[in-house]
Amino acid sequence: MGFWKRKKQKNFEQQLEEVAAEELSGGEEKVTDNLEQNIVGRLEQMIELTKEIEESKSEYHIVTAYLNDIQMIAELPEEEHKQLEEIAVNVVQLNAARTEFLNSAKKLSDAQFNQIERMEEEIPAAIKRFSANEIYRDTLRKDMKYLEREKSEWVLRKEYLKNQISHLRYLLYIMVGVAVTAAVVLGILQFVLEMDVFYGWMGWIFATAVVICAIYLKMQGDVDEIAQAERSQNRAIVLQNKVKIKYVNMENAVEYAREKYHVNSAAEFKEQWEYYLEAVKEREKYQRTNDDLDYFKGRLVRLLRQYRLYDAQVWVTQAAALVDPKEMVEVKHGLISRRQKLRGRIEYNMNVIREQKKETEELLGKAEHMRPQAEHILDAIDRLSEG
Repeated sequence: MGFWKRKKQKNFEQQLEEVAAEELSGGEEKVTDNLEQNIVGRLEQMIELTKEIEESKSEYHIVTAYLNDIQMIAELPEEEHKQLEEIAVNVVQLNAARTEFLNSAKKLSDAQFNQIERMEEEIPAAIKRFSANEIYRDTLRKDMKYLEREKSEWVLRKEYLKNQISHLRYLLYIMVGVAVTAAVVLGILQFVLEMDVFYGWMGWIFATAVVICAIYLKMQGDVDEIAQAERSQNRAIVLQNKVKIKYVNMENAVEYAREKYHVNSAAEFKEQWEYYLEAVKEREKYQRTNDDLDYFKGRLVRLLRQYRLYDAQVWVTQAAALVDPKEMVEVKHGLISRRQKLRGRIEYNMNVIREQKKETEELLGKAEHMRPQAEHILDAIDRLSEG
């Protein structure tokens, strides 16, 4: 149901960035060819994925803590549970009266209003993050299409050059045959018919040399261009794989935000937030229920704190779940669903890191001078991603 707040991680990104900066800064001057650039790119990518894993783990632990709270509430003795329910009923009823007034325009449903209210502090930043993720995802999608076209163009270019080399080779054979034939004719004219064919020989030598050299140089130029096309194609493939991983992460982040905030897009989320702000202004028009509501909210929080929950305060906005078992099931289901998605994100990124690490190890076999710095970073990634 998305009612908890994320906690800041203690210097995780700083730890990883310091290790990477220390190890890679010393080798920047050495990174001059495609192999070394590929290794550095993969290391940077693994660092970025490790940060994603750490953030997902943090959120995963918080969701688990709320599920533990639900289990603890469910296991309360009947008498204590009844007392808790009585207080929660008052909170729900008073909240309903206030919400009815605030939602008189009905631009938001009760469920939407309650959801925005309980996450009010985080929503402005969440809208910006949601919108930025959508924009970045769309940009990455365009980049993938562009790189796919570029890769295809280089493939076609290579095929064209190979066909051209084949035709030039065939033409070279023909010209050699013509040159041999011309030499035979000149030989007959000179030695059999005793004709003066000095200029003929000069013309034959010049023409043969010019044509054969021109064909050879063109073929050599095509070979060089094929090599360049191969390098460009490989570069496009590396970039495409990197962009694809980022796109998957952005798509997962956008999908997660949709489920967490129950909206289809950042634009819809922003519109709901604006409706909510309009409704909040109406709070100044009523005071009758606020004092009673604050009283019962305080009683509810004090009672829940006795059970040492992870977050007793959050149940003020989830009081309906303490009264209605179906609502509690919905809350639990939402948390379980979100935890599964977080687990999926963690497993996906861990698999990508393992694949990237394996490929990096293979590349390091061709660049042994980079192994000490790279292995230091890989060890740091292992410690931080598995910790």
